[in-house]
Amino acid sequence: MLETLTVADAVELAVVERSGFVESRHAGAAIVLSPDGEVLRRIGNPDALFLPRSSLKPMQAVACVTAGAELEGEQLALATASHNGTDRHADAIREILAAGGLTEDDLACPPSWPGDTATRDEIVREHGAPSRIRMNCSGKHAAMLRACVATGWPTDGYLDPAHPLQGHIREVVERLTGERIAHTAIDGCGAPVHAITLTGLARGIHRIGTASERSPFALHRVAGSLVRAVKEHPWTIEGPGRPDTIAIERLGVFAKGGAEGVMVMVAPGGATVAVKMLDGAARASTVVAATLLVRAGALEPADVAGLVHALPLAVLGGGSDVGMIRPGAEI
Repeated sequence: MLETLTVADAVELAVVERSGFVESRHAGAAIVLSPDGEVLRRIGNPDALFLPRSSLKPMQAVACVTAGAELEGEQLALATASHNGTDRHADAIREILAAGGLTEDDLACPPSWPGDTATRDEIVREHGAPSRIRMNCSGKHAAMLRACVATGWPTDGYLDPAHPLQGHIREVVERLTGERIAHTAIDGCGAPVHAITLTGLARGIHRIGTASERSPFALHRVAGSLVRAVKEHPWTIEGPGRPDTIAIERLGVFAKGGAEGVMVMVAPGGATVAVKMLDGAARASTVVAATLLVRAGALEPADVAGLVHALPLAVLGGGSDVGMIRPGAEI
């Protein structure tokens, strides 16, 4: 059976400190690329296979647009989002669907409560129920459906790995990462997710994050437009107060987290980092990625210090701060 990196392949990436005592440790792997795409630093084994989860979404979004989905601005950004289901998110995704003659019923992602607490509470007060539009991957699914409509592919079964849309996405992923896909699994939203290496993910995200909208190549123009859309509309990617949105707003980076402790981040100058927490915990992935970019000279320490205070990294005891989640000694 194929598997991800082992404990022996991992390095301490972060620790949880409580009242001067290191209570927990997060181990994993990471890789840092220069603005030119050269490897600056390898931590742990970034060449082991893993599932990128939602950190694959930028490549899936680029594939949907190159297949014909006409999206721009906040709609394009939502194609790569893991949003928290606010009314603003849901309304924008309904617009994506309606422009293609589609409805929420065409979405094949599972019904879900919104991740945003206030929105969920309001739906409960109104005796509402989980819905597909509130599922955090609904923007990606709407983009997939729009690609099918534009190309004439069937919308039924669009999540089947054998569907022509998924074949196109697979080709784009392989082109951007420079790797052959080793295995295909099913993500939490029902879409295929492909096993690649952390090195391959970093390479693909670097190519997206440094692409020019003036490139002679359509794929690069789409990638450049995607990055601009995300930076202009950071609320789309997660939501107010959420780690990805905070990082984009405060640091000007292109950031995309994924389930099971995955994070990719591209600094304004093009330096790129990809992180995988072996235990699947995401709570330290943003600060670890940003700190690695500081060490690479790609972000200012003072800016990342401000980010740290904005992220939910405090460890509480009796309602007061008694410690924090911080990068480990290796970082």
